Amino acid sequence: MWPLPPRDDPDEPGNGRAGAPPLVAAARDAGVRDPRVLEAVAATPREAFVPASLVRVAQSDRPLPLPDGQTTSQPSLIARMVEALELTGEENVLEVGSGHGYQTALLSRLARSVHSVELFADLAEAANANLRRHGVSNAEVTVGDGAEGAPAHAPFDGIVVSAAAAEVPPCLFEQLAPGGRLVVPLGPGGNERVVLFQEHDGALRPRELITLARFVPLLPGGEGG
Repeated sequence: MWPLPPRDDPDEPGNGRAGAPPLVAAARDAGVRDPRVLEAVAATPREAFVPASLVRVAQSDRPLPLPDGQTTSQPSLIARMVEALELTGEENVLEVGSGHGYQTALLSRLARSVHSVELFADLAEAANANLRRHGVSNAEVTVGDGAEGAPAHAPFDGIVVSAAAAEVPPCLFEQLAPGGRLVVPLGPGGNERVVLFQEHDGALRPRELITLARFVPLLPGGEGG
């Protein structure tokens, strides 16, 4: 098992949280250092991507429930997973599990194009509406089997999976571009290792254990949300 990566001390000079928006401070505390990711967190209003009844707690760094028994992960965890993709703005990205579109919106600020696959039609409809309402034009959510990816839009420079799988779905590896990065929670659902993989010479190689976390399972025939 990989050791967990060290985290920077949030009290070190330059890591202070004074005046930072709460979710940016939470991301920094979790070890996120990529300024583009931190800027995306600062610029993306989470309250626009959660159910209306939860707007008042959207700035809390915690998971929140969604319809269909799904959840949206805590923003600091999302930021760590997105940071691991090392996006520069030129990439074509696949997201598995859209929820209400918060992570999709973050990715849209960091990549050239984002294709997201969501199992539940009501979640996909809500995510697309939220994205359009906030002017996102380079990301789209479709209803489908997350384990099958989005072959019509492949290859992908980065893939992030928002549900736990026992192993990397073969179709996702097949849709990963040479040198592409893939972040996925591996485990039974509820006790996972969030692992970064990278394509190298036709093989998928583990690069880093990002963190331990809890995710809903990748459902048969689709993603867990």
